[in-house]
Amino acid sequence: MLGYIIRYGMAIFLTSLSYYFGSQLVTDGMFFWQALVIGFLVVTIGAVTEKFGAPIWLIVLMPFPIGMVALYVFLAETMSVWFLTYLVTLMIYTFIHIIASYFFRFHSLIPAWKLSGEKESNEKEATQI
Repeated sequence: MLGYIIRYGMAIFLTSLSYYFGSQLVTDGMFFWQALVIGFLVVTIGAVTEKFGAPIWLIVLMPFPIGMVALYVFLAETMSVWFLTYLVTLMIYTFIHIIASYFFRFHSLIPAWKLSGEKESNEKEATQI
């Protein structure tokens, strides 16, 4: 359980970083607490959707409108600036996700998801203890 809470917190933090840096690159930026709120909403809706046993396409789809609306509300910019900010945020998020997945074996979108090979290594560790 503690491992899930740590992964959940890390997913929120990494997602928040992408929103924060995306807003800083395109606009005057948002406060970091606003990015944390968006990160919390996005990761939580993905985790809750996964917990209810939804199909994978819905788990991946659900966080998008939540993040888009929250970013629009916090930015208070025109639609074109908001859209550009969202695209930059997605690029940053993708970069962070690739780095976290490759180097740290961490799935930064849905904390409960295991990366390929993670289950086997966790089972090996459990049998060695």
